[in-house]
Amino acid sequence: MASYRPYKPAYARPARKLETFERPTLPAVVVDAVLRFHDEEQDQGAGRTLLRLSQRRLRDKELRAALGELTQRAANVSILWNEREGEIIRVLEAA
Repeated sequence: MASYRPYKPAYARPARKLETFERPTLPAVVVDAVLRFHDEEQDQGAGRTLLRLSQRRLRDKELRAALGELTQRAANVSILWNEREGEIIRVLEAA
């Protein structure tokens, strides 16, 4: 009859703190503001457009009232927009 060794779990490394690696999730209000107030459009071909806020638009009182503290974060956000379907393909945020 065969004898079995008792189960011994493998060494597990301690978990890393993710706060140092990840930024907080982009609030929906920022995406909404870029969609509503964008003033820069760059054609990407195949019915896709990149939407952004210009520096001049970021100084606008209406936009600052809508975003408050998130205005600087909105400066780094671009939205890849599908013109044919009328929907967001991807939200990009510069680091």
